Amino acid sequence: MQDFAETVLLIVAGLLPIINPPAAALIVLSLVPHASPAERTTMARRIAINSFVVLLISLLVGAYVLSFFGISIPVLRVAGGLIIGMAGWNLLQTERPEEDEREGEAQAAPAHARPASLRAKAFYPLTLPVTVGPGSIAVAIALGTGSPHQGLSPIHLAGVGVALVVLCASIYVCVRFSGHLEKLLGTVGTQVAMRLFAFVILCIGVQLFWLGVSELVASIHFK
Repeated sequence: MQDFAETVLLIVAGLLPIINPPAAALIVLSLVPHASPAERTTMARRIAINSFVVLLISLLVGAYVLSFFGISIPVLRVAGGLIIGMAGWNLLQTERPEEDEREGEAQAAPAHARPASLRAKAFYPLTLPVTVGPGSIAVAIALGTGSPHQGLSPIHLAGVGVALVVLCASIYVCVRFSGHLEKLLGTVGTQVAMRLFAFVILCIGVQLFWLGVSELVASIHFK
């Protein structure tokens, strides 16, 4: 039971700050601001399921994939940090009026085309990289390398499953009710919150990049 609790706490504590479901929900809201409540419910469910699959694969087999291609964790952190930093910077520079104009055009599209468009967006970019980005994947792979050396036990697998359910449930709730959060904050408050979270994402990217660079520099043996 102790191993089960440690696995759940380790994964949730390691991934929750990186995923940051409230921030991800606001960013999703900014990308599809005119989605109806029913569409947002479907989209939240798809994003949560996609996130569960991506994180599960990263935790269980990500380290083996990296080993097969000869990619080290520090290199993954550098690459992930660059991508996250660029995403945060782009979000800081995004002007909402342009998004509103594009979404307004989408509103004018045929009714049958809107669900298909949202389904296409549910994985990219709403799940990857907005909700579960390179930083989350890098952390999940790093946590996966700490699996028991004697092999994956049923207790460990159960802990991984419960932890991912908790994380993905929080993602679902935040995305599903992001419209209520927008009403609570108001237009200006939502814009301020999204800019703040975009800056946090930029800082996370820089931190992840610096951590990877530091590990690469420390691995160099000067003669």
